[in-house]
Formats: sequence, C-alpha cells, structure tokens
Amino acid sequence: MRGVSYLSPNLLWLYRAVGDYLGRRLGCSVDVVQGADDPLTDSELVGDRWDLLFLCGLPLMRYAQRVPHQLRPLVAPVMGQARYGGQPVYFSDVVVRRDRPLHTWDDLAQTVFCYNDRGSHSGYSRMGYELHQRALDWGFFKQKLESGSHLRSLDAILTGQADCAAIDSTVLDQALRDDPVLSQKIRIITSLGPSPMPSIAIAQRLGQDMMQTWQAALLQPDATLQQQLAQAGIQRFAAVDYGTYEPVLAMYEGSKGVGGEV
Repeated sequence: MRGVSYLSPNLLWLYRAVGDYLGRRLGCSVDVVQGADDPLTDSELVGDRWDLLFLCGLPLMRYAQRVPHQLRPLVAPVMGQARYGGQPVYFSDVVVRRDRPLHTWDDLAQTVFCYNDRGSHSGYSRMGYELHQRALDWGFFKQKLESGSHLRSLDAILTGQADCAAIDSTVLDQALRDDPVLSQKIRIITSLGPSPMPSIAIAQRLGQDMMQTWQAALLQPDATLQQQLAQAGIQRFAAVDYGTYEPVLAMYEGSKGVGGEV
C-alpha cells in the first residue's frame, strides 16, 4: 500500500513508523513517502492513488469540498505537553529571533513575515484570521516572504531574511528536540490557537471494514509504535472526523477577507 505525508519532513520518520505498524497489523507493506506537491494540486491524490495520508486539516477540508467521498480522516495525535490539554490540538507559534527587539504583537508592525505556503493553516491562513480578528490586513506587515516549509521559515528568521513566522507548534517542538540550542536563538511572542491537529486519513475506496480496522489499530498501538510516538512527544491518537476540522475551514474563509496584499 502507498502512503504520503504532506506534513513537515522533520517527522517523516514517525509517519513511516506508523506505516510500518499498520503493515505489521495488516500483514502487508505500507510505504510512506514525503509528498512533493501541494495536496490540492498533487496528481497522485487527484488520481486516488494514495491509500494512507498524513495531512493538515485545511487541505483535507478544501479537498473534500471538491471530492467529497475520496478521503476519510481517522485519527489525530494528542501531544503530551501540558499546553495541549490532552486534546488533539496544536498552535501556531509566532516566532522571532531572540536578539531582535520584538516582544509583542504590536512590535510586528511593518516587519517581514515569513510563511511556509499559502495553503497552510498554521503558517498562513491562521495568521490571516488573526489579522481579521484584529481588524487589520496584510498591510500590517512590510513584506511577506514564502519559504516553502516551516523549517525554512525558521532558517529565514535565524539568517535575518525575515523577522517573524507562524510555526506549527509540533514542528517547532521537534525542531527544539533535534537542536536544543535553537531555544537560545528564538523567542515565541504569542501563540495562535488552538487548532485541530493534522489528521491521518485513509482512502475511502478501501472500504468501511478497512477504515474501522485502521482506526482501531491506531487507537491501540503496539509497544513499538508507542515508544516511537513518545519520542515525538505524542501521548496517543484520538479519533477524528470531518466535523473536527470545520473550525479550520471557518478560519480560512475568514482569512480570505483580509486585504492589503503586499
């Protein structure tokens, strides 16, 4: 079976571990690769050639608007840190370089905002929704810079190409585990959210029995996967459905009303 992750590559090892675990349970091979394209434009997804998918709530919901019955979200991770409250949620952490005189939201006025891509909830539309809630527009920033990924946005801040970025908190958590010195180089000035965690989804063509089997397996992982989840700061998986991600779609619709493009 074929799996794809449209999420940050610094956790690809975990998504492959999930694929290996499902393969053990199913008695088959489940190979997970890093997606090279935006899910909304990926010809492999349009052709319904992926069986297992790791993707954010926003592209999941936007794709479901186009093709309502192709995918089904099964579970989402529950992170172990106290800030996540034992729920399948995450935050968009607004990050700056520690040596910059940026400490509050107002300090971000007329700075360079870096984002991973415009299809991202955590990195882009959640910031747009925040601007909308504050009766602001994108003109609040001097410039917007697209990096291509959360990790590249972090690098742009560290190298001085950008002043701030909204980073998926779970990606940032993993980056800090990978490089503890990073905590001395950046500062989180505010956290937007919470938002529902990215999902693990399945192709509906595999059938109801398979969907129930995969969901049950993920809700009760074996000892090997439990250890791997713990390494990624994940406490457990929680069952999700399309209703879980309706707030993400609502925030996206709100963010579309933000003008002042630069």
